[in-house]
Amino acid sequence: MTTTTTDAFARGVASADWESVTGELNEYGCALMPRLLTPEQCRELAALYDQADRFRSTVDMARHRFGSGEYRYFDRPFPEPVQRLREELYPRLLPIARDWYDKLGREAPWPDTLEEWLAICHAAGQERPSPILLRYESGGWNALHRDIFGEMVFPLQVVINLNAPGEDHTGGEFLLVEQRPRAQSRGTATLIPQGHGLIFTTRDRPVPSKRGWSASPVRHGVSAIRSGNRYTLGLVFHDAT
Repeated sequence: MTTTTTDAFARGVASADWESVTGELNEYGCALMPRLLTPEQCRELAALYDQADRFRSTVDMARHRFGSGEYRYFDRPFPEPVQRLREELYPRLLPIARDWYDKLGREAPWPDTLEEWLAICHAAGQERPSPILLRYESGGWNALHRDIFGEMVFPLQVVINLNAPGEDHTGGEFLLVEQRPRAQSRGTATLIPQGHGLIFTTRDRPVPSKRGWSASPVRHGVSAIRSGNRYTLGLVFHDAT
């Protein structure tokens, strides 16, 4: 990987309008961020997909009826962008996560640092790394799902498109479907620019109800790739069993 100062990752995360991001997350369950990775960094991360020794496991989506495509879970040590972005994003997402659980009357178990939180996950038996690199070819898609991985869950995660929509691929919109209380489901589709992050809810989110706040279950997926290839980096903030 190209050497990059850690300050560049911190600046990228800090450049987001976090008040606006929080508002969009509260309204829609997802929010687009500014560019977090340069085109060169995107290409370098996508090129890692063929280096099998960088990953702990590979999943064929079609085999498991998850969709059509393939993804790999990174093994430790992570590439610098993966490690640094997780560290920089976690404290920014933490106040939103705590606010959501407070509204839902749940105990928020997350300490102030990602390192402390992952130690709690590991003590609970969730020790396997969770960052994901996904590869979709023409016709590929990802079924609606949730990335929970165990009892210890952080309610927000981030996905970064490593390719340029309209140039490297067509289709491949990020899909979010929310099951609203006593109402039909609502869908949101987002075409993520290259290197930009999309924050979204892992499992559910608080929505206003007659009784105060209710948990609205949310699933996410990817629409069919009409042409080209799409590589995606997924940053989950809890490890897996």
